[in-house]
Amino acid sequence: MPLDLVKAHAYGNDFLFVPAGQTADGGRPALARRLCDRHTGVGGDGLVFHAPTGTGARMTLYNADGGRAEVSGNAVRCLAAIVVRERPSLQRLVIETDAGSIPLTRVASAGRRTTFDALMRPPAGLRKRRLEAAGEQVEVVELSVGNPQCIVLGGAVDEARLRRLGSALATHPAFPEGTNVELVEVESPSRVRILIWERGVGPTAASGTGACASAVAAAAYGGASRDVEVVSPGGAQHVRWTDEGIHLTGWADIVMTGHWLGQESAP
Repeated sequence: MPLDLVKAHAYGNDFLFVPAGQTADGGRPALARRLCDRHTGVGGDGLVFHAPTGTGARMTLYNADGGRAEVSGNAVRCLAAIVVRERPSLQRLVIETDAGSIPLTRVASAGRRTTFDALMRPPAGLRKRRLEAAGEQVEVVELSVGNPQCIVLGGAVDEARLRRLGSALATHPAFPEGTNVELVEVESPSRVRILIWERGVGPTAASGTGACASAVAAAAYGGASRDVEVVSPGGAQHVRWTDEGIHLTGWADIVMTGHWLGQESAP
């Protein structure tokens, strides 16, 4: 029996969405690897299994390598866009994740794109430390925004450095569960530029949680304000770090719906 499938992205960070009831738990890591393959599957940075709730939806996320992830700010917004497409009267909703519940407010809609303000969880474990990675000593900012983040604040923000440090830090022994990695440049108090190496994926065009973590690190240690534009290769997201948590504002775009014929579903 084919799997119902939706593909959506936020700033080029793309995800596949399958109803949770159409799959068996034990086969989900392998299914994520197959579906996310950009040559023999559909292609995506991650696969989300979702189910409706009274206030929105529940999601479980697997990265492209089949590893389970706690949360993704961009995947949360993509799922919210799917929910409001089916329930257009919703202005406020909640997406439940492995890292907790995330409330969202719909800000605007234009064509396929829907913009949301998502209240992400407050940062935890914020600290500086020095690590040896790729043959050099690197000062990093470590924190969690529902998933682990490692920020390299200052220095070159270019693809060569991302490839050298990103893979080394993402799998560094200091992070036994792995970590997402961002290279961060504070261009002004209100503008931060980043490149992203996502755990279980590699380089990505954007990351919602990465934007949140980069903004917090830049505000804590880099002279940025708590209200910034975070620019990645896929575009700019707005991040506000407040006492209640981290507000992440940006759009999500549903690009396709269909059926995947590559595997029999087995509830």
